[in-house]
Amino acid sequence: MSPSPAPVPFIDGLRDAASLRLPGSGHAWLDAARRENLEAFVASGLPDTRAEAWKYTALRALGQRRFALGDPGAVTRAVDPTALALPGVDGPRLVFVNGVFRADLSRLNTLPSGLTLQPLSQVLEQDPEPLRFALSRHYREASDAFARLNAALAGDGVVLRVAAGARIGKPVHLCFVGTPAEGDLAWHVRNVIELGAGSELDLVEHHVSSAGHKHLGTLVGDIVLQDGAKLQHALLQNTAEDSTLVRHSSLHLGAKSHAAMHVLELGGALVRHDLHAQLRGDEARLDTRGVFVLRGRQHIDTQLSIRHQALNTASESTWRGVADERGRGVFRGAIVVAEGADGSDANLSNKNLLLSALAEIDTKPELEIYADEVKAAHGATVGQLDERALFYLRSRGLPHAEARALLTTAFCRAVFASLPNETLREHFSDALLAHLP
Repeated sequence: MSPSPAPVPFIDGLRDAASLRLPGSGHAWLDAARRENLEAFVASGLPDTRAEAWKYTALRALGQRRFALGDPGAVTRAVDPTALALPGVDGPRLVFVNGVFRADLSRLNTLPSGLTLQPLSQVLEQDPEPLRFALSRHYREASDAFARLNAALAGDGVVLRVAAGARIGKPVHLCFVGTPAEGDLAWHVRNVIELGAGSELDLVEHHVSSAGHKHLGTLVGDIVLQDGAKLQHALLQNTAEDSTLVRHSSLHLGAKSHAAMHVLELGGALVRHDLHAQLRGDEARLDTRGVFVLRGRQHIDTQLSIRHQALNTASESTWRGVADERGRGVFRGAIVVAEGADGSDANLSNKNLLLSALAEIDTKPELEIYADEVKAAHGATVGQLDERALFYLRSRGLPHAEARALLTTAFCRAVFASLPNETLREHFSDALLAHLP
């Protein structure tokens, strides 16, 4: 097994990262894009709380840590196969361990007609040109620091394409596993996903750990739905309690396309998800539903940005947060109805529960409208469990902790009621209940 690179200061050590040999190196356009993003990241560094997008999430402690760049031993690290399994999900599967593709843990032998599913590392070595548009992106905002870092250093990930008109019957499972190494690692994964016109896909994204670790992972994903495409996207994040995970997702919807996302955030010490959606085609629709549950000193930050750009588009977002002990949650939900996007219908709801006097949840709904004949609503609340309901359950003989868990679970489970995969829906509920105090 090759030894892991020596850990280096988070920022200073990246000045020499351009010398890393990543898949696809030698293609001028890819090398230039990586170099530009790395230079921009090193010049600006990590954002601080003066940046509005990072107002409630401090990164000073992260910036002082040391990480080895990548994991040369990832291809042989032992992983418990049971950690990868999800009930109701038995279709094609791509598995990455500490950011590196593992063919031995994946299921790619019999792909259904119309589905192309490959690790990014293989595509970059064989034929990277079709990915030129996606991978040449330069992130202009300093608040997108982790996206810049990912664009510079990601050498693996997912390339998934669904042909026009294809309906993929079984869910596609993307599994990202963290496992201990000789030290703390930084790994970076890049996903490129495209659904052709009139196609349908059920996608399950799964972040899990086979044992405790303190790695930093970044994942940047671009998802494009062509006209009439339909996507069901379920995301379960239950990584190690001391890990850091930062995700940046871009979603582009064509005319009459429909994307539905269900998110359950449970693990991690510091977790951040920036989800940017653009409804570009007439009558496009987006539904997002999510729950984050915090305990200990966990910090989970969700930044949701939805932009209506076409006629008669619709979005509905329902999010719940629960924080216990000294957990801190952050939710920002921003909806923009652009000029000319007449007939748009946008709704955003964020409700939160504090189970401890030391817990904190900061929520910030935003709404900007520049079009006519628009229906839009947004709201947010932060409160405690209903004492009358708690008293009622206790008067029926339930212990205090069980009554509190029952009410909290009911508060969260409503978000998953629309998840069509019943078996997976029950698994989400079980994982949620197991994470509650």
